[in-house]
Parts: sequence; structure tokens; C-alpha cells
Amino acid sequence: MKKSIVLKTAIPGPRSQELGRARQSAVPRGPYNITPVFMARGEGAMLEDVDGNRFIDFAGGIGVLNAGHAPKEVVRAIQQQAEKYIHSCFHVTMNEPYVRLAETMNRITPGSFAKKTLFVNSGAEAVENAVKVARNFTRRSGIICFEDAFHGRTLLAMSLTSKVHPYKDHFGPYAPEVHRMPFSYCYRCPWGKRYPGCNIECGTFLEDFFKRYVDPTTVAALVVEPILGEGGFVMPPQEYYPILVNLCRKHDILVIADEVQTGFGRTGRMFACEHWGIEPDILVTSKSIAAGLPLAAVTGRAEIMDAPEEGSLGGTFGGNPVACAAALAAIDLIEKQNLTEKAARMGEKVRERFEGLWKKCSCIGNVRGAGAMRAIEFVKDRATKEPAKELVNRITRLCYERGLIVIGAGTYGNVIRTLMPLVITEDQLEEGLDVLEGAILESAQALQPASVETRPPAPIAPRPGGDDVSVV
Repeated sequence: MKKSIVLKTAIPGPRSQELGRARQSAVPRGPYNITPVFMARGEGAMLEDVDGNRFIDFAGGIGVLNAGHAPKEVVRAIQQQAEKYIHSCFHVTMNEPYVRLAETMNRITPGSFAKKTLFVNSGAEAVENAVKVARNFTRRSGIICFEDAFHGRTLLAMSLTSKVHPYKDHFGPYAPEVHRMPFSYCYRCPWGKRYPGCNIECGTFLEDFFKRYVDPTTVAALVVEPILGEGGFVMPPQEYYPILVNLCRKHDILVIADEVQTGFGRTGRMFACEHWGIEPDILVTSKSIAAGLPLAAVTGRAEIMDAPEEGSLGGTFGGNPVACAAALAAIDLIEKQNLTEKAARMGEKVRERFEGLWKKCSCIGNVRGAGAMRAIEFVKDRATKEPAKELVNRITRLCYERGLIVIGAGTYGNVIRTLMPLVITEDQLEEGLDVLEGAILESAQALQPASVETRPPAPIAPRPGGDDVSVV
């Protein structure tokens, strides 16, 4: 197998170090940088830095590049649209790419009902607009969200986001009428239960939540990531969402699915909520929608989306025609190349490798996920489940020093997640997994002796498609 990783210098190389010094002088410290390299070009699942080092990318710009770095079809669509016009402002002179993309989103999102789609610039902006629409339609103000959730960094989105450091610390006061409840995190069950004997108390708790914390008649919507993203790829049992959705329907509360990270084939379905048969009232997308151009969508039931009056939704750059043209090409590529099916197959390979590591390393507490959206949660001790954030930092560093880009996640910073482009080749996937496995084994050995597990991982919750989460 020909190696894809090429390392010409130590990481970071001299040019990246030079640019790093310029970054320190010109850019505030707020934007965190996972790797100390500067990108020069990318293709497929590979990226090259300014020193000529070639990396396999398991981060995908945090889930933005399902269609890969600079896919030719998308680049061509961008060029063709840019040659015609770059900006129109949809509120002044409408453009066809906006309308065609709205038609496409209405077609591919779950639900056989009539839909309409609004375009904005980012996932956080889309979440905020989804809440605006829900409040306007229901004439209610309350919003329910979840612990360990991430919905963005703007005011309302940040209020919905759970993790304090670094996202919320000293950025308050936060938006009012936001009510947070525990999520279905089986590995760290807030109720101390174990599936399946738990009776899905995490779901039925919503009814109790209405009795103790908020009157359901004041709640406009429940906002949820089908699979937590930044929260650590936490995936609830099959019974969970039907319980939540039925309770929301009972109280005329809208369901908003935040599919910013889970959308466009990542989980082995076009959208993750399809694993549970959910048809949300509003579905929010961004990241991989336009293969790297800033764009986000709010797609919902037509009567809900039409509730706000004319002029109340939008923005100067929302639905930029170049970004919309890129999105049309990216979605066409995802469908024609069957990347959703490929993600499901890829996920099985990653799952097998991760479960094999679980048997070897006592520092791995949990492996989970769906499709190509996979995660490993690291702990100092399997019995106490104390998070091992420093281990993740060490693994991440070893990986980029050896030519693989990976990123962490989780409220405790103790999770490594996979967001590789879905166009990655089998050889590149295996090579990347080899690097990751080597970094994990070496880091685990340095901190604590490896522990070989002879019995198979115990399933705690059946996953859509028969996929299990493993845990001691």
C-alpha cells in the first residue's frame, strides 16, 4: 500500500512556525488552534501544509468536508457562478441558486409534508432563526435544550450551548427563557441507571420536567442534536426520541433538530434523525452543506416557516448565490457517489478498530457512534470513569506529528471523534487508523499499563441498524 502521509519537516515546519508568530501578533487568542500548521492546499481527504507536509484529515474542518477538500464538481460550480455574479442580496434582487437549493433541501430532508427553507450564513445563525420561527408560530417563548449540547457561540446559540469553558465563561448574561435538561448519555447516565432496565427514564423525565421546571404551555420548541457533536458524539437508545417527540406533540411543542454536524450522510443516513424515524418540525443544517463555503439552512413545515411576517427573516449575505451553487453541486456529489452508504460501510471498519482498542486499553471507557461519526471516550479508570483529557491532548499531538489530523470533543475534553471526508479512500482510512491506533497505544502505555479485555464489550443500548455502544 502506497503511503499517503508525507512528512518533509518536523511538525510544525519552519514556514508554519513563521506564520504562527504572525498569527500571535495579528489575531486574538480567542480562536483556538488544534494543530500548529498552516494549510496550503487540500484534495479529497488529504491536506498539505505550507512546508510541503501531507496529512490525512480525520477532522474535515469540524465536519464541513463530507464531500472532500476542493471537489472538482464544487469548484467548477463556484467558478461558473462567480463569473456570472457573486452577490445579489436575496432581499433586493433574487437569485435562482437560492430557490433551487431550497427546493433540494425541501426534497431531501425527512418528512412527507410541505416544507420551505431559509438560508443564512452559519449554524449558530440558523439555530437562532429556527428559534425565532418557532416562537413566532407558537406565540410562546420557552425553549428546552440539553446538557452537553452545542448549538453555537452567538448570544442565543451560546445560551443553548451547555459547556461553560471555553464557550460561555464571562460572556453573559445569557438569553432568557432557555430551560436545560439532562441528555440520554448512557455511559454517564444522570440517573445512575443501566440500559435496558432504566425504562428510558431520560426520555420520560420530560413530563416530570414540565411539572418541576417549566409550564409546557409556555414552551415553543425543544432543540436537540440527534447525536451530540461537540458533546462527544453521544447517541441515545432507539426508544429515546419517540418518547420525546410524542410528549412534545402532546403539548404542542415544536421539535427542532440541529443537524449541523450530523447532516449530509455523515451517520450513514442523509440526516441522523432518520435513524429514529423522526420528522422534525424544523431541521437546521450547515457545515457540509456547501463543501466549505459559509452557508446554513433552516428547513421546516411550510405553515411554520411562513408564520413570521415579510421582512422579519433574512440577512445581507444569507443564501449567497456562490455558496448556494456550491451546495447544489455538493449535494449532487453526495447523492451520485452514494457517500451516505459509503459512510455506513466506513463506520463499520472504524467501529471494529475502536472496539479492538477497547479490549487492549483500559484507558478507553466507551466507543460509540453511527456511520462515519465515531468516537472514543478516554478515562483514567474504568470503574470511576474519571475523564482523561490530558491523554486526548497527547494523542492529538502525536497524531499530527505523524501526519494525521484528529480533533477532540466532549464536555470533559476526553473524547476523540472522527469526521474524515466521506470521499477518503480505503487505503487512506486504514493508514489513518493505523496512526491513530499507534498514538493511542503509545500514549496509554506511557500513562498506565495496557489491560487486555478477554470478554467482548457489553452492549448497553441497541443502536439504529444494529450498532451497539460498548462499555464496561
